[in-house]
Amino acid sequence: MNNFNPENYKIELGNIFSLIKASTNWRTDTLQTILKKYPKDGNKLFRHDELVNGYEYLGLKDKTVEERIRLKPTRTNSGVATVTVLSKPYPCPGRCIFCPNDPSMPKSYISSEPGAQRALSNCFDPYAQVYNRLIALKNIGHNIEKVELLVLGGSWSAYQEEYKVSFVKACFDAMNDVQRDTQGYIQPRTELPLATVNELFEAQHVNENAYCRNVGLVFETRPDLITEQEVVNLRKLGATKIQIGIQSLDDKIIDANHIGRPTKDVKNAIRLLRLGGFKIHGHWMPNLYMSNVKRDINDYKKLWKKDFCPDELKIYPTSIVPKTLLFKLYEDGKFKPYTEDELLMVLSETMPTTPRYCRLSRIIRDIPSEEIVAGNKKTNLRQIAEALIEKKGKRMNDIRSREIKNESVGWDNLVLETIKYDSSTGKEFFLSYKTKDTDKICGFLRLSIPEKKYRENNFIEELRDSSLIREVHVYGRVMSLDIDSSGESQHLGLGKKLIEMAEEITKKEKIQRISVISAIGTREYYKKRGFEMGRLYMGKLL
Repeated sequence: MNNFNPENYKIELGNIFSLIKASTNWRTDTLQTILKKYPKDGNKLFRHDELVNGYEYLGLKDKTVEERIRLKPTRTNSGVATVTVLSKPYPCPGRCIFCPNDPSMPKSYISSEPGAQRALSNCFDPYAQVYNRLIALKNIGHNIEKVELLVLGGSWSAYQEEYKVSFVKACFDAMNDVQRDTQGYIQPRTELPLATVNELFEAQHVNENAYCRNVGLVFETRPDLITEQEVVNLRKLGATKIQIGIQSLDDKIIDANHIGRPTKDVKNAIRLLRLGGFKIHGHWMPNLYMSNVKRDINDYKKLWKKDFCPDELKIYPTSIVPKTLLFKLYEDGKFKPYTEDELLMVLSETMPTTPRYCRLSRIIRDIPSEEIVAGNKKTNLRQIAEALIEKKGKRMNDIRSREIKNESVGWDNLVLETIKYDSSTGKEFFLSYKTKDTDKICGFLRLSIPEKKYRENNFIEELRDSSLIREVHVYGRVMSLDIDSSGESQHLGLGKKLIEMAEEITKKEKIQRISVISAIGTREYYKKRGFEMGRLYMGKLL
C-alpha cells in the first residue's frame, strides 16, 4: 500500500471516477466493470484502498463517488466507526458450562473469530489493535473521525487495575496518533507500557480535539462484579456503555449452567449502571441447558420489566463448542440443542416484542461454523427470522430495524416520538425523531429522571439533584465536518433539538440541573450546548 503513488495514475483514476459518477444504473458488479476498462499498469485492477488514496489525492468532493468506492458501508452507517479490541487472556471468576476455554484467548472467545484473529495478529497490543484497525477502515473509504471503541474480553472488571488503566491509555494514544494523512500500519509491541491514571487523563484531554475522537467507550463484564466503586472506575476510564451477561432471568437455569451468580446481581448491576448514566447492553441466551422453547419465550418477557429494560440487547443462541462441560453433556445425551424450527419459534415470538427504545444489535455469536459441534450454524439467522416474522404478519420495532442508515431526510418529513417507561431508578424518556411515512429513526436521546431518593443520595455526588442524559445518537453515515452534507441526518441539528427537549422535561420535573455522560470526544460538542466539565460528568444549571 505504501508503494502506491497516485501521481503515476492520475489519468486512469480520473477516468474511473468520471465513469463512477456518470453511471445511472449502478449494480453490485458495475465497479468491477469500470475498473477493467482502466487497469492499473495495463493488467491489474486498482484495489479499494488505492481508489480511496487516489480520490483523496485528486481532491475530489463527490458524495456519489465516495459511496460507490467505499467497502462495507454499514460499518459507518450508524453514525460512528466501530473499532473492536480484545484484552489479553486472563482468568474469569465464572464457570459457565457453555463458555469456550481457548487458552490463547480471554474467557468466552475463540481464536478463529474475526476480532480475535486481529487481536492475535497484534499480540493483544491495544495500541496496535486500535491504530491498525483505524487505518484499515480508512483505507477502504470510511470516515474515522468519530470512533466507538469496544473493549472485549469476558470479565473486564476482573483484570488488575494497573493493566486496565494502561490498556485504555494505549487505546487513546492510538486514536490521538492517527492523523488525516496517516496510511501505514505499525508493528505490535511485545509489552504494554504501564501508565498512571493521570497519564490516562492527559491522553483523554488530547483526544477532545484529535482527528480520531472517541465518541463511545464500551466494556463487557459480569453483573456480579459491578459495585458502586466499579461504576466510578469505569467512568474514570471514559466508559459510556457496559455490556453485561444476563443469559437468563430464571435462577434455576442460571444454577444449572453454573453461571455463578443469581438474577438479583443483574438487577443490582443495572440499577447502579443506570444511576451512573451508562448505556446498558445485555446478552441473553435462549436454549441454555434445562430450558425449553416456552420457558425462553416467557423469560424474554421479563427483560422488559422495570428492574431490567436494557437499552441494547444481543441474542446469543447457545452453541456447543469443544472442551466445555456442555459439550460433555451433549455427548452423553443429556443436552439437545433446538432444531432450526424450534429456534426460529423462539426468535419469531420474541424479537417483535422488543420495545422501540431498545436496539437488537446481534442475533448470533460470531463463532465460525467449523468450531460449532451442534446448534445454529447459519450466519444469516437474523434474516431468516425476520422473514418468518413478516410471514406471521408481525413487524420489528427495535431501533436497529428502523435506522435511517444512508437515506436523505429533511425537517418536513420528521416527527417527534416520546416514549416514557419506568425503570428501577425512576422514569426514563426515549425521545426520537422519525420519518413520518416510513417510521425510520434518525436520532434519539435517552433521559433518566431518578426518583427522589436516588436524586438526593446518588453514590456519585456530582449527579445528585440532577437529571441525566445517558445517550444522544444521530444516525447517518459518518461525515467530515468540511463536506457539504445537506439532507444527511447528522447535520440537521437533531442532537441540539433533542437536548433542548431533555432540558424542558427536566424543568417540568422541577429539577434545576441536567448532566450528561459525555464520551471524551464529544466534550467539545456539549460545551457548545452550555455544559461544563465536572469530575467525571458534564453538567448544566437550568
